[in-house]
Amino acid sequence: MIGQKSISSFFSPVSKKRISKDLDETKEDAAIGKKKLKSSAAEGEPTSPPPQALTQEQLDRIAQNKRAALEKLSSSQAPPGVGESWRKGLSAEFGKPYFKQLMAFVSDERKRHTVYPPVEHVFTWTQMCDIRDVKVVILGQDPYHGPNQAHGLCFSVQKPVPPPPSLVNMYKELASDIEGFEHPGHGDLTGWAKQGVLLLNAVLTVRAHQANSHKDKGWETFTDAVVQWLSTNLDGLVFMLWGSYAQKKGAAINRKRHHILQTVHPSPLSVHRGFFGCKHFSKANEMLIKSGKKPIDWKML
Repeated sequence: MIGQKSISSFFSPVSKKRISKDLDETKEDAAIGKKKLKSSAAEGEPTSPPPQALTQEQLDRIAQNKRAALEKLSSSQAPPGVGESWRKGLSAEFGKPYFKQLMAFVSDERKRHTVYPPVEHVFTWTQMCDIRDVKVVILGQDPYHGPNQAHGLCFSVQKPVPPPPSLVNMYKELASDIEGFEHPGHGDLTGWAKQGVLLLNAVLTVRAHQANSHKDKGWETFTDAVVQWLSTNLDGLVFMLWGSYAQKKGAAINRKRHHILQTVHPSPLSVHRGFFGCKHFSKANEMLIKSGKKPIDWKML
């Protein structure tokens, strides 16, 4: 009977208490194993060495190389005609989807229509002076849409095209504001641009004879980035904001770092409501001198 009981007990199911006891013993063995591993490490036994941390100098160098590579890539995507310093300063914009779409749009427009200004003149404003040598910013809206007029500087027209009405009114104000100024007999403002007067339109291309035809295609985003770069990276600039459109575009300018001159647009429709007599040209020079900068020779045209 004893033998049968022993055999019967041998083949009987394992009790829950025994399973629980075995699990507890297994967990205890695992815990002991972990303690032994920690103890071995503490006693200096060989273990896998942790990866060596980079020094701050190495991290800075990696970041610098990455920035340089990204800048080089973006600069290579800049359209032809952009001045070297401007290409570097605005490099972040050229690789963005909106700018690629904008360039594709303008390219397609040139295949289907006459577009002003010519390709080689779209970025004339970046060729006149280094981006860090800008002193005065005059904001326009849309390029002239007649033949041989627009050449990449707002309000300016190529010789021998007669000055348009708004520019004629600017000359009248200059004659009353700047001693010795006389109408130069042409409308080419390159002489100002070379001295650091940025003549920037909000939109840089237009379909022939169709004002604002390239509005809201991406140019405004790009020229906003130009204004933002100047506001952020330079000091003591004079922004001339003529008319509500320019004033809205200049709303984000840091007024603690820069000077703002505002009045109505010199267009014949509004010139008598505050542009004549504003003396912005002489005031701009006073502000530049206070900022330690050389004034603009407005007669140099």
